[in-house]
Amino acid sequence: MMRISLLGLLTVVTPALAHGRDPHQKTCHVPAIGGGEDDGPAILAAFKECSKNAKIVLDKYYVVDTLLLTKGLENVDVELSGTVQYTPDIAKWSPQSLYLTYQNATTFWFLSGNNIHLYGGGTLDANGQVWWDTFNNTHNAGTAGGSSRTFARPIPLTVGNATNVVVENIQQIGSPFWNNFVYQSTNVTYKNINIRTVSYSSSPTANSDGWDIYRSDHITIRDSIVINDDDCVSFKPNSTNIVVANMWCNGSHGISVGSLGQYAGETDIVANVFVKNITMLNAQNGARIKVFGGNPSPNSTVGGGTGYVKNITFEDFFVSNVDNPVLINQCYSTPAATCAQFPSNLSISDVHYINVTGTSSGAEGSVVVDLECSDTCEDITATGTKLTPKNGTAEYICKNIASTSELDFNCTAPS
Repeated sequence: MMRISLLGLLTVVTPALAHGRDPHQKTCHVPAIGGGEDDGPAILAAFKECSKNAKIVLDKYYVVDTLLLTKGLENVDVELSGTVQYTPDIAKWSPQSLYLTYQNATTFWFLSGNNIHLYGGGTLDANGQVWWDTFNNTHNAGTAGGSSRTFARPIPLTVGNATNVVVENIQQIGSPFWNNFVYQSTNVTYKNINIRTVSYSSSPTANSDGWDIYRSDHITIRDSIVINDDDCVSFKPNSTNIVVANMWCNGSHGISVGSLGQYAGETDIVANVFVKNITMLNAQNGARIKVFGGNPSPNSTVGGGTGYVKNITFEDFFVSNVDNPVLINQCYSTPAATCAQFPSNLSISDVHYINVTGTSSGAEGSVVVDLECSDTCEDITATGTKLTPKNGTAEYICKNIASTSELDFNCTAPS
């Protein structure tokens, strides 16, 4: 195999004008080796050479077989106008991808630093089919709702330990797991992202969330399209001050607060979330809140955590062919008997549904709203609700909702 010096793969020029930066900044262009060779080391060399006050250009077709751990960036533009395709080598990526602890998540690319702009109209291709087919055969899922230490399904892009990041005009296809992970970061904006996670076999694209936000503050996701088989956007533990707007989601599990309260001894908070102008098509859920029930075990990973959900607004939310247009489930992934004996330790309050409209799929009969709390939920309101079931007269289920007078529909108890 011919070996090429990494320095020979870097072309450094000065006159290029980066997005909003000094026109005399350093720019690193990364050529592609070709022939299926690993371009990961060359990409890493570019990020090292142009880690501060610089621009990195990825305008070719790149094969990546190496973890992209790009940390310590400061005032960096990344122009992804080409394609980054990760190799479908499960045996290599399972131990090689970066382990991020929560729900055993791992990632192909960890983008970290301050003042980063990733853009360019290019594509992240994660070659997910082999992972979906293998998962469908082995069901090696690890902890509830997550991945496995022995069968990692890496996330194509994680913005982690970062501040002041903009990611825009990027396509993502074929993620083995979540498409995007916002991890312990502040002031991150995504816009004009096109996600397509579609299986070409009978294997579902399990856990193919568009975004998962974890321990992060002031996050915006807008003007994007998501075609997948799981949450369009999910607010994981300790997500605060979030805006999600102008989204088109097809085949998903909804815009979801949670799951929360999964780990006993942990405190999970989701607060100050504003979701507006959503089109949700052919989905399992629409506007959803999912919280694990309680659990007697102090070491439980399937419920028993504490915390709260507070100040959540879903506004101008259109659904079509959606099983559960509006759903609060405070016994998520918890057996009914366990939840009855040990209600959730995580409170839900100050949740507002404004102009939720459209049609359900009929999968839940004529139920179009299902608000079920294992302990009392306070200050839940709804105005402008216009939901039609596939057949029959609309039903609205409520359990342990203290503010039924603030809902614009008549509640009935679950059967």
